[in-house]
Amino acid sequence: MMMTTSVPGGGTGSTVPMGGLRTLVVQQTSLERPRETWSKKMDFLLSVIGYAVDLGNVWRFPYICYQNGGGAFLLPYLLMAVFGGVPLFYMELALGQFHRSGCISIWKHICPIFKGIGFAICIIALYIAFYYNTIMAWALYYLLSSFRPTLPWTTCTNSWNTANCNRYMSSDHNVSWSNSSTSPAEEFYTRQVLQVHLSPGLHQLGSVSWQLALCLLFIFTIVYFSIWKGVKMSGKVVWVTATFPYLVLLVLLIRGATLPGAWRGVVFYLKPDWEKLLSTTVWIDAAAQIFFSLGPGFGVLLAFASYNPFHNNCYKDALLTSSVNCLTSFLSGFVIFTVLGYMAEMRQQDVDAVAKDAGPSLLFIIYAEAIANMPAATFFAIIFFLMIIMLGLDSTFAGLEGVITAMLDEFPHILVKRREWFVFGLVCVCYLGALSTLTYGGAFVVKLFEEYATGPAVITVVLLEVIAVSWFYGTNRFCNDIQVMLGFYPGFFWKVCWVAICPCFLLFIIISFLAFPPEVRLFDYHYPPWTTVLGYCIGVSSFICVPAYMVYHLLNARGTFKQCLTSAVNTCLEIRIKGARRRHKPEISEKRILVNSSPCKWGSTYTQYM
Repeated sequence: MMMTTSVPGGGTGSTVPMGGLRTLVVQQTSLERPRETWSKKMDFLLSVIGYAVDLGNVWRFPYICYQNGGGAFLLPYLLMAVFGGVPLFYMELALGQFHRSGCISIWKHICPIFKGIGFAICIIALYIAFYYNTIMAWALYYLLSSFRPTLPWTTCTNSWNTANCNRYMSSDHNVSWSNSSTSPAEEFYTRQVLQVHLSPGLHQLGSVSWQLALCLLFIFTIVYFSIWKGVKMSGKVVWVTATFPYLVLLVLLIRGATLPGAWRGVVFYLKPDWEKLLSTTVWIDAAAQIFFSLGPGFGVLLAFASYNPFHNNCYKDALLTSSVNCLTSFLSGFVIFTVLGYMAEMRQQDVDAVAKDAGPSLLFIIYAEAIANMPAATFFAIIFFLMIIMLGLDSTFAGLEGVITAMLDEFPHILVKRREWFVFGLVCVCYLGALSTLTYGGAFVVKLFEEYATGPAVITVVLLEVIAVSWFYGTNRFCNDIQVMLGFYPGFFWKVCWVAICPCFLLFIIISFLAFPPEVRLFDYHYPPWTTVLGYCIGVSSFICVPAYMVYHLLNARGTFKQCLTSAVNTCLEIRIKGARRRHKPEISEKRILVNSSPCKWGSTYTQYM
């Protein structure tokens, strides 16, 4: 059996038999513009770590851990990571590196009828940018306020304080704490920064806070000048934004460990409650936490990996970066709970009474108040809120780069030479979309987006992505791609995870969300039923791209509906030589491609002699 090839651009090929497989040696010359690559391997690793390690690692994991059995929660968390999170993480890095495409154009190499997944991912990324950066604007407001001689959230004599404000610590013997009392840190956050008392709810958001609008404008300015030139620029920025948070976490951990009562917080954080493992909620929270912590499905891993050298060992990268992410979450728990133990000691309360707040409130109220009562409070406040901003910036760089890469790969002739203007327009859209989160009721909008607009949609999109890759493109073909790229074939464990365990893992999260919808409330505001409908509509508005593109794809195909549908499925099941010979160098290159010896349909570019 002999096969010769004719490659566009002046390349030739030949085959060498290898048992049941044949090796296709392709020599090709690229006439297209070479793809940008990372300046250093470390730029890529820091970018991925900066993306995966975000604000959720600092506030969500510690809260979820103690709420679900303390040390016992680590068992379901690690199981979900090993069998669900890490395989998905590895899959996306391998896909992006092999096909060297963003989340939209990659589907022409895998299964074109699923191209709507890429558009859905881009819309989800925009929704995240609408609210996620607002949290950084809050942190910037705190940072600027930290340069005063006295931190403004330590006293009750400010213009925004109410008669219920009480600065209650163990040393304040003349102060009595009641159920109606509020701390100065809580009033600064709710009445000065957010100003939620001026909005009755989502039905009347109120005016835009000009202070937060300026803070957000500054945040987006930093974002623009960090990503406008591509990964070579952002790869340099992450050397600061990805490493500085670890320095601050280390400083805060050492400081927290030396505070009185710190041990109470650590015991509360890690004390195992094994009975909680019998609760379904614990396993749901573990699955959701590891999924959103590692972040597959947002197009970022595909985009970052697409700028790697073709033979980069993305397997080791996946294991390394996912391990760093999980260890950072665990470390953050000690940073948070040593301080909460200190607060409980100073207030002469139980730790669970102090740690009642979750989400941003844990950082902006509880932790801010604890810092204010430490020696050198101004210094610790400055580095803490700088850390919050940098954790958020890394994730924003990554999220928008995922969209930029997808659009530039899909429309290269229009956008590649106009990247700076496209990035400027994208940042402007994100800023305008975030204006609703800057109003007096903006915190209610942030909570709505966080609970409904992104979570269920992105999990559903990733489920379809795994099905398309494992069942339509084929796990064997995907593993062959990895062997061509890395030189070794993925083991049986990875194949089982991609084919069965990961889809079940994602389906478990989706069904759990539908069966036990979250009760959404913020402060004293309970979200009315119509807001739930609104949240689901926002979520569906992104996911609708998937079936919409399938219909568009079938309508534009020739033949009857049955023929078009059969053709679309068969296209997904064909071996794509074009995908197997994606260029990884601008100059003449040679690559060995394993081709199944079973009959298949070849592209018109190839001539086959049997």
